[in-house]
Amino acid sequence: MPLPLPAPGDLQIEPLFPVALGQVQLRPDPLELAQQLQALHGLRGEAESNPDPGCAWTGDLNGVWQLHQHPSFAALAAAVSGHAHAYLRQLGFEPERVALQIQRCWPVLSEPGQVVGRHHHPNAHLSAVLYLSGDGSGRCGCLRFWPHRQVNELVPGMAVGHGGPLTQAQDRALASLEQGWIQPWVDVAPRTGLLLLFPSCLDHAVMPNDDEDELRVSISFDFALTARADDPQPPEYLAPHPNNWRDC
Repeated sequence: MPLPLPAPGDLQIEPLFPVALGQVQLRPDPLELAQQLQALHGLRGEAESNPDPGCAWTGDLNGVWQLHQHPSFAALAAAVSGHAHAYLRQLGFEPERVALQIQRCWPVLSEPGQVVGRHHHPNAHLSAVLYLSGDGSGRCGCLRFWPHRQVNELVPGMAVGHGGPLTQAQDRALASLEQGWIQPWVDVAPRTGLLLLFPSCLDHAVMPNDDEDELRVSISFDFALTARADDPQPPEYLAPHPNNWRDC
């Protein structure tokens, strides 16, 4: 369906091709949350980094990548999976033709000053992050997202500053920056119970934990989309269900 034509008057800018960021505020049970945090401390053991002291401890690099099968997290993983299915439905996927599998599920624990560098998840289709700590202020380290390509920047490098000809670019006060037309990134502040879902190809990073009194705790999920196991004719661009795969 074509965009509606503008009425006579001033210039109008229409947003095109948005990135779908799903957000759900869950309400964790305090007792279950305490048990989960205790379990994560036990899984991490004596380690505090990954292995650089400035890098947060991530379970996927330390043998803890199937947290969804841990008894303390199985129900939580099922709830996240339900929201992942809802995300797919809102994107327009037909539930009866798509299967969703959890590939990996791992914890990320950030001590004060620690970060997770910019990356994406090329082996997955849909990713999710659930926070077990945070008050929404961002002090313990925001999750930062970058666009694939800053097409509205017009001249490469302008959005990141360095003396570029953008009004008040140094403090991001330009209205177009606030509206996201040439915004170089978007930060999301952690809050206990906040669940985020986003395309796995989207670059993201964890900013420094500046809260000296709080451990930043989150659980990451990677999902894969395939055809359903009972689909005799899988859609062209969906991989067949893993039940139809074999080692060779």
